[in-house]
Amino acid sequence: MSPLSRRLGRRTLLRSAAFGTVGLGAVGLGAVALPLGLTGCGGPGLVRSERPVLTHGVQSGDVLSGSGLVWTRADRPSRMIVEAADNPEFRNARRLVGPMLTPDTDLTGRLRVPGGGAAAGTVYFRVTAEDPDGRAASEAATGSFRTGPAPDGSARFVWSGDIVGQGWGINPDLGGMKIFSAMAARDPDFFLCSGDTVYADGPLKETVTLPDGRTWRNLMTPEKSKVAETLAEFRGQFAYNLRDEHFRGFTSRVPQLNQWDDHEVLNNWYPGEVLTDERYTEKRVDVLAGRAFQAFHEWVPLDPRQAVDGRVYRRSSWGPHLDIFVIDMRTYRDANGANTGPAGRILGQQQARWLADGLASSRATWKVVASDMPIGVLVKDGDAAWEAVANGAPGVASGREAEIAELLRSLKQRGVRNVVWLTADVHYTAAHRYSPERAAAAGGFPDFNEFWEFVSGPLQAGAGAAGQLDPTFGPEVAFVRGAPPDRSSPLDGFQHFGEVRVAPGGRQMTVTLRGQAGEELWATTLDAR
Repeated sequence: MSPLSRRLGRRTLLRSAAFGTVGLGAVGLGAVALPLGLTGCGGPGLVRSERPVLTHGVQSGDVLSGSGLVWTRADRPSRMIVEAADNPEFRNARRLVGPMLTPDTDLTGRLRVPGGGAAAGTVYFRVTAEDPDGRAASEAATGSFRTGPAPDGSARFVWSGDIVGQGWGINPDLGGMKIFSAMAARDPDFFLCSGDTVYADGPLKETVTLPDGRTWRNLMTPEKSKVAETLAEFRGQFAYNLRDEHFRGFTSRVPQLNQWDDHEVLNNWYPGEVLTDERYTEKRVDVLAGRAFQAFHEWVPLDPRQAVDGRVYRRSSWGPHLDIFVIDMRTYRDANGANTGPAGRILGQQQARWLADGLASSRATWKVVASDMPIGVLVKDGDAAWEAVANGAPGVASGREAEIAELLRSLKQRGVRNVVWLTADVHYTAAHRYSPERAAAAGGFPDFNEFWEFVSGPLQAGAGAAGQLDPTFGPEVAFVRGAPPDRSSPLDGFQHFGEVRVAPGGRQMTVTLRGQAGEELWATTLDAR
């Protein structure tokens, strides 16, 4: 099958996903309807099958040139088996034996699946779980992933973040989280999830009355009825999202590149924090973060072997024209506070050095920094503390700004161009252009090359109003769309995702900000320098 045929075959499957037919058979999820009532390791009212059952479909992620990471979960200890082929009919499929799925990993497992020789193409896979004795196997769940850009070097991906936040969960009256089918309809090569993959600190209520009298209804599970503290409760946050047919269909057909932010643990957390929140019996955030970290790595198709420190931050190359640097602004930060003084920390010395060196050594035309928080938006943590980089203090870079300033200075000194920052976090969508001339005029930090930062979100969470910008790095708003204060639910239409397209030959990148039905809100095309 030619590369074009592979892409057309996958496009047909994604079109099915876009029209909501992905849940029960259109893309091979088959018999998963009944077990999707499961969360954690069990669920009420489930009749146990005589053979293993895949409870939450399949996902893929962390694609390398020629391979991708395939994920699944079973309802009992069993062996993960993957068949892989270069065609959706699975002719001449290769059988790959994966790990045992055991309670130690909440019965989840991952296997890196090679593409069969081609550096770029589509890999079709189907997964089963076999009893340890090999006498019974589950129904198969199928998916696919691309292993590289098109032959002409073009690429397309989508990004966003913030899933099931502020009390807005899976609403069965609306048919679930349809924005994921809208993203699938764009036929992306991969999905960059910019963090807040779950809201472990955001319990759901069965019904919510909106200001205009309408009623929002949530699908409920025990784990989503309280803040997550135990490992089982953190696991249940990820299990919940996979109950949605649009989310399952999207993640089975579009490989992910995941990072985390704060809500995988709790709002605005930092290392060493001790809680006073009465909802928590475990007050030590480091303990909660450890449990969240385990659940995140069990339930998300992320390959820790690709991460620099075995956690989150890592580099992903997508052909000759696109390198993506996934960073972690959560794990190595200093405490939220006044965020002033000569030095602060949001990346940490090791990660900041890795990022500067990686961007400088990259030969890709475009270097994307996948940031879990924006640089210039003022994000407060209470009345007297700052959550992100910016600190609202005019003048020279201080606090966490100083660490970013040193990074930007290093990139200028080393002649690094075509760096684009992508983020979510603030629950609206915007395009910011950072200019050293504007920074100098404001008395800020001017020693850097001009760059863009694009913001998009949320996917399924409370929508936010546009934030104010700190002048330190000279940002200018080219576009912004936020929600009015009384229109924050997904019913009001202020959910967003972004799309990036690298043109054939790599000399241009087009960034499009889209609404929740996939409609174009704003776009710009950047020319490589």
